[in-house]
Amino acid sequence: MVSTARKVLAGLGAVTIAGLLAACAGGTPPAASGSGDDAAPETLTFVGYGGAGQDAMIAAWQDPFTDEHPNITFVNTSPPDLSQVQAQVQAGAIQWDVVAVAAFAAQQNCGTLFEKLDFSDVDETDLVPGAVGECFMTGFYNATPFAYRTDAFPDPATAPKTIADFFDVETYPGQRGVLTNLQNGILEYGLLGDGVSPDSLYPLDVPRSLAKWDTIRDATTFAPNVGALQQAVASNQVDLFLLSDSRLVPTMDEGMDITIVWDETVVTQSAFAVPLGSSHKETAQSFLATLPGPQQVKVITEALGTAPVNLAAPLDLSENAQKLAVFDPSVNTGGTIVQDLDWWATNYNDVQAEVTTWLAG
Repeated sequence: MVSTARKVLAGLGAVTIAGLLAACAGGTPPAASGSGDDAAPETLTFVGYGGAGQDAMIAAWQDPFTDEHPNITFVNTSPPDLSQVQAQVQAGAIQWDVVAVAAFAAQQNCGTLFEKLDFSDVDETDLVPGAVGECFMTGFYNATPFAYRTDAFPDPATAPKTIADFFDVETYPGQRGVLTNLQNGILEYGLLGDGVSPDSLYPLDVPRSLAKWDTIRDATTFAPNVGALQQAVASNQVDLFLLSDSRLVPTMDEGMDITIVWDETVVTQSAFAVPLGSSHKETAQSFLATLPGPQQVKVITEALGTAPVNLAAPLDLSENAQKLAVFDPSVNTGGTIVQDLDWWATNYNDVQAEVTTWLAG
């Protein structure tokens, strides 16, 4: 997967100006069921993360879809919860139609909790490899780069420059901050900091990674969610941190001077799936097929500061968002590691239990 991720960066450099202007994106999605002028009304229940993020999803994805299909409306709710999907499927009472889900969780539960979908008409030429799954469509990618408060290390010559430096508390003193969510790369970063080559990360050596984190445990804030870590950064409670792009951009927009360290950066997929047994499967599938369209990707990327699923989308990023453009090789001068979907789909449950035990220890 690492080698595939590196090809993403190389591929981005090959996208021509003509390709950007040609709107060559997600192909022609399957027609929504009953999408003609006399189609019966249909409502999809969309479960996202709430707040400004879900507002952006409405503007980028739902509004264009309902413009094309006036008979279709969306009901929005939050938050997504895999246990709720499981309960609905087991009860045979499906209330949700499109659900935000980790891509590996959708793959892990493909055909048991989530519908198998047909995206054969989606043109994947300009999409990040692996963006389209058997039971999911990737809406965007989240990069979780190493960054630090610039005022903590004002001299670039003596500032941290590698993931190994994040774990070197003697040379680079200060409080660290990391998300405990496995999707944000805590285990990958532990191994990178311990000298493991990016090409040799998987299968992850979980005990070795946690042992590396033990070496700086007393100097690290382990945040349970992105909001908590974003607040810790904004209030100067941490000096060096591993925080997702969608939270770094607004923090920088608010005036905080942050330096991004482009060494190795872990990237994860934010996907969307259809619960098994949804009575609106065909329409939900048609909706998901539009997510990688160039205009949809443009709107969601510019709104959230996330990484695009479609590398040919004509982006017009803000100054701060451009600083986080992980798939742009002129910005990201280091390596990119897209999490290994197959490994995580197989091992997530056991690894989550192991990490939870470690955090409580």
